[in-house]
Amino acid sequence: MSHFTHVVKRSGAVVPFNQERIANAIYRAAVAVGGRDRGRANWLAVEVVRLLEEAHPQGYTPHIEEIQDVVEKALIENGHATVAKEYILYRDERNRRRSQDARLAARPSDNIPWAKMWRVLDWAISHNLHTITGLNERIRRGEFPQIVHESETAYEQDVDTAAEMLAERGHALKIVLVSGPSSSGKTTTTFKLEQRLKQRGLKFVPLIMDNYFFDLEMHPKDEFGDYDFETPQALDLELINTHLRQLVAGEKAMVPFYDFKTGTRQLEATPLRLAEDEILLIDSLHGLYPPMTEGIDAEQKFKLYLEPLMQMKGADEYVRWTDIRLIRRMLRDETHRAYKPEQTLAHWHYVRTSEMRHIIPYQSAADFIINSAMPYELPLYRARLFDQFAEWDEKYRGDPLREDAYTRAARTYRMLQEVIPVADDSPVPGDSVLREFIGGGSALSGSVTH
Repeated sequence: MSHFTHVVKRSGAVVPFNQERIANAIYRAAVAVGGRDRGRANWLAVEVVRLLEEAHPQGYTPHIEEIQDVVEKALIENGHATVAKEYILYRDERNRRRSQDARLAARPSDNIPWAKMWRVLDWAISHNLHTITGLNERIRRGEFPQIVHESETAYEQDVDTAAEMLAERGHALKIVLVSGPSSSGKTTTTFKLEQRLKQRGLKFVPLIMDNYFFDLEMHPKDEFGDYDFETPQALDLELINTHLRQLVAGEKAMVPFYDFKTGTRQLEATPLRLAEDEILLIDSLHGLYPPMTEGIDAEQKFKLYLEPLMQMKGADEYVRWTDIRLIRRMLRDETHRAYKPEQTLAHWHYVRTSEMRHIIPYQSAADFIINSAMPYELPLYRARLFDQFAEWDEKYRGDPLREDAYTRAARTYRMLQEVIPVADDSPVPGDSVLREFIGGGSALSGSVTH
């Protein structure tokens, strides 16, 4: 009996290991080239398992791709080159089809990416993560680490597809824009995307948009002393366009530097010039906002959009993406900006207003959408912020000046009430997009302002 008990599918799902499936795959390839020896297929499946067991210790969970690699090896080494060729061609065709389907479904329509949402929902249903009830059932069965793995795999596959699409554009590209609303995971995704593209021989030069903020004294302030950094008008769009045109033309641009401690900008702080084989990489809330890059030809830009497209239903309604991002930003603001979570809640109406005006209406311009939602994040948030949401639900009830804060706090409190808390985040990988918010991960480059 094999010492493997489970296998990881491409979707990230962890399913029971079944030797018969290997035999069936080999047999299908043999039939395609005229073979009909079922017994030989069964023998080869045994050989595949033997090779896997020699390579991995007991308790190891192989990925489907690993198994398929060993199938190819076993077929060739045992004199079945014709069957191996058919198996390889079939495997390659399936991979291409999956990639094409993902790209078509990830292209947005109007202001709501319906096709992408359908794929995310289909994935959630197949993993019993489309309802909070299903999530809780799996947690009770001790499957939290599996949920983490499945969620991370789905996200990484999206990043892989984006990297492939970028690589295909090659030298025609001058600018890659990673865009999306606040706390959608742009910093981590930009880092992961850059690493993949380096492996493909593409060089990237980051341009930090935060350096184009106007001085703080130039921003309007509300009655609570809160500044609105969320609008694209907080950025010097004219200077951004001037510098982008210079850089794309191969000229030198003098990039400013913004000091968040003093709230002031130093002009012409850093010289920047793109080499012929370099691409400008921009991580920005407003990367899809037309005035941001209006001076650059469309074929010179690749526009990527991120959103936690959670497809999970609670007792009364689906979990709202904006509430997920609100919690993410609460946790990150507390760590990186010394903002209390309550301050982030009170500021969120600025965030949402700017999103509705300047970000969401332009998502249909994206070349690809990445879903950064992790179904397992809700149990972690329940353990971290539930008591505070309960306090805000009571504190802001009936306060006309804090109606927005109350609405969001009350709705999120009701949602978290349904979720089983998980305090231990050790199953979460150090480079997960969630580490950008919950902390405890490997260091990533980039701004954490938004």
